[in-house]
Amino acid sequence: MKVLDLGSLNIDYVYQVDRFVRPGETRSALSRRVGCGGKGLNQSVALARAGVETWHGGAIGPDGAFLAEELRRSGVDTRLLRTDPDQSTGHAVIQVDGAGQNCILIYPGTNAALTLEEGERALDLLSPEDVVLFQNETNLVGELMEAAARRGLRIAFNAAPMDGKVAAYPLEKVTWLFVNETEGALLSGEAEPRRAARLLRERYPRTQVVMTLGAEGSLWLSEAGEQFQPACKVEAVDTTGAGDTFTGFFLRGVLLGSPLPPLRLATVASAL
Repeated sequence: MKVLDLGSLNIDYVYQVDRFVRPGETRSALSRRVGCGGKGLNQSVALARAGVETWHGGAIGPDGAFLAEELRRSGVDTRLLRTDPDQSTGHAVIQVDGAGQNCILIYPGTNAALTLEEGERALDLLSPEDVVLFQNETNLVGELMEAAARRGLRIAFNAAPMDGKVAAYPLEKVTWLFVNETEGALLSGEAEPRRAARLLRERYPRTQVVMTLGAEGSLWLSEAGEQFQPACKVEAVDTTGAGDTFTGFFLRGVLLGSPLPPLRLATVASAL
């Protein structure tokens, strides 16, 4: 069993700031680092490090070769990763403040260059017990969800970054829907997190809803009922990638099992 992540890859430009820049304001950053990112890459790395056979499909530009190398170093199969010589890799500009909170500006670049033909060729390499993982940082998400469902594949979808396209995706065909409390509220129309998760579960009865609640913990609504997991109390340094780690290790727990329940495993991993 494997997970194919048809996901985003970004070059992250991370700026440490004492506080976020306000509209019309110019400020100096305390430091800058350049690294690997994108929700797709982050989740593939988390899955592979958790012990799941993980393939990553998508595209990078010539400037993104080090992203592919990081995937391979982490144990991800990159046979389906294409280099587009005429485009730049997607990138993100990230501010991180003294409390470890972040705000992120994304440029899609090659993350918007996937074609339906290459996506379907990748899906044809999978078996019915395999999983296809999507995030909302690439093009053709809805179309490839439909193609995956036609092949009888299980689908995991992290509905971030949330925008108006998400509600039009075939969410009723998704096996695991990952949202945070803000995304859950926007998608359900309900501000209270637990009610929002329950509304999504009612709306998509074949879909398991996994909702992260920040410092409050997380929820998992499935055929087995509703589970709640408190968050770990840690000193936050940088929250970037914590949610992606949660997604990867949760899927490890439900797909391969673990001494810890899936929500607990995902919570501990994301806290670290």
